Amino acid sequence: MPDWSKKTWSVEVPVDHIDPPVPGRGYEKCSPRQEILPAGWNGFKSKALTSDILVDHDVSWQVRDGATLYADVYRPPHTDEKVPALICWSPFAKKFNGITSLQVMTYANLGIPDGTLSGLEKFEGPDPADWCPRGYAIINVDVRGTGDSEGIMAVLGSQEGEDGYDTVEFFAKQPWCNASQRPPSLTAIAPWEGCGDLYREQFARGGIWAGDMYEKIIKKYMLRGHHGTEGMKAMFDKHPLANDWWNDKRPDMKNINVPTYITGTWSNTMHGMGAIRGWLEVDTPDKWLRWHPWQEWYDLWGNKQAVPELMQFFDHYLKGADNGWEKTPKVRMGVLKFGKSKPLENVVEKDFPIPRTQYRKAYLQPGNKLSLESTPSNPQTVEYDSTKSESYASFTHTFDKTTQIVGMSKAILYMSCDDLDDMDIFIMLRKLDKDGKPMLALNVPWEGLPVTEFDQIPKEGATEVILYAGPTGILRASLRAIDWDKTMHENWPFYPQDKEEKIQHSKVVRLEIGIWATGIEFEAGERIRFQVAGTPQGLLNFPMTDHVKNKGIHKIHVGGQYDSHVVLPFT
Repeated sequence: MPDWSKKTWSVEVPVDHIDPPVPGRGYEKCSPRQEILPAGWNGFKSKALTSDILVDHDVSWQVRDGATLYADVYRPPHTDEKVPALICWSPFAKKFNGITSLQVMTYANLGIPDGTLSGLEKFEGPDPADWCPRGYAIINVDVRGTGDSEGIMAVLGSQEGEDGYDTVEFFAKQPWCNASQRPPSLTAIAPWEGCGDLYREQFARGGIWAGDMYEKIIKKYMLRGHHGTEGMKAMFDKHPLANDWWNDKRPDMKNINVPTYITGTWSNTMHGMGAIRGWLEVDTPDKWLRWHPWQEWYDLWGNKQAVPELMQFFDHYLKGADNGWEKTPKVRMGVLKFGKSKPLENVVEKDFPIPRTQYRKAYLQPGNKLSLESTPSNPQTVEYDSTKSESYASFTHTFDKTTQIVGMSKAILYMSCDDLDDMDIFIMLRKLDKDGKPMLALNVPWEGLPVTEFDQIPKEGATEVILYAGPTGILRASLRAIDWDKTMHENWPFYPQDKEEKIQHSKVVRLEIGIWATGIEFEAGERIRFQVAGTPQGLLNFPMTDHVKNKGIHKIHVGGQYDSHVVLPFT
């Protein structure tokens, strides 16, 4: 069997077991065949087909190292007309659909009405019931190591890049595909909710392990295959610093030069910064950014704007339709208001970051104050117990008029610890109401839910999928070094994280901590609170507590030569 792990890495790549696929759980035993699902078919008792769809089950091809991959192909029948193909690429089973995923993974199906999906859609993919009548083929791929596809499952990186390339070229040569008439084969992409750096944005943000959701939910319940998968946690345990294998999972987005339609949302704590880097670095003038205020699955399947707009984009670039797509504003933003207020959608801007942004320093002051004016003249300290989740330092500013904070923030903190030669720092920006009470944003419209208040959402449903508390920043002090040449924006530093620089006991160290981008509107009298702690902040399904290495009291030095502050993007 071909084995990608024989690629030359500086470290040995561990392989973890994943359970084999089981029939009836988004999987059918490999059985290459062709069938036509007739108009009116409603096999999942949800959304009936409006036209016939031809299904090629378990189409197989070999990628360059000899591994065989499989896919299901949905396309229009009864025609000799060639059609463009949309390849849906993910480690989730090609028959694990959106209906099942919403039922088992979300509260109240995210408010998406029954009958929205046909069940032919792959999780996080477009629905063939919408696209095939429009003259498209939808290709649901079982990537390397998933389902019956051969090889060990690779999680992004150059291996998936090679497999993806070979897959595009295979389907481009099919007699029903129009790509063979219009080289190069990859014509346009729509990276909805981009993922840009598995080590620094997902699995080891700030240098601290943060992959428990992947280990305990995704790998355990959602990944199925016969040959195992890369061992992410095992690799981190053996090699917690960035190495060539980890860095291989950060693509060079400057190499992308095809028309690109990017979406993103503030509340997604895994994908947002990758989408922003894509917007900044993709090397084509034909790129669009729509930053919406919703949860990503809701936007894909529940937002009535999303599918027609994506169709317009692909019609233009894959079919040559003169449909006015090029007049679509290049940048549209969403702004969250929190509470019961509806967010702003489709706010047209000239660029992102928004050109009119004023980056202002908000200085940390004793007495829980955050000042836009000046830092205290005399050095002082603010302390918290780094080992207690209820202990944190907070600094608050009250707005005297309606104000929007949209973009990337960062904190400059001068800190010390008497008890340990390192510090794990967790920071957060929270919106408070006029009475000083912390607020939440709902990631889907209220209208689709069976509740009308936050406290009516059951505990098991009140996760970061549906709720947003604010943007966070994370950094292990010994990994504070910054490579400015690789930094995409001054407020989102690139940390090489390939060597430790321990701090001396009691020595004051300067930390520069990027904060996940956000977009929030504050009314007069509402407040922003900047909080610093030794334990994870925000709404996390798995709060990383077991992986934090802290001891004793953390001291934040403010005033005088220690101008500890947070940089905020006022728009």
